Amino acid sequence: MKIIVLDRVVFMARLTRFELTRVLSARSLQLSLGAPPLVKRTSELSMLEVAQKELAQKVLPLSVLRKFPNGRVERIELV
Repeated sequence: MKIIVLDRVVFMARLTRFELTRVLSARSLQLSLGAPPLVKRTSELSMLEVAQKELAQKVLPLSVLRKFPNGRVERIELV
């Protein structure tokens, strides 16, 4: 499998709703299992809200692999 890292995404500039949901749920799970938050956290924020805040501030240490029917794969860094 060939992974292409692009500085700018050619196909779609935004995450799809499915990619967004997957990223936020994965990061929320990491936070609930004890991963340190990468943004300032107050006690009234839920894990999902912390994950959304991290995504908005572009500090998420995750990437999305986007696979295409022609076999091409793009890796989109979220930082």
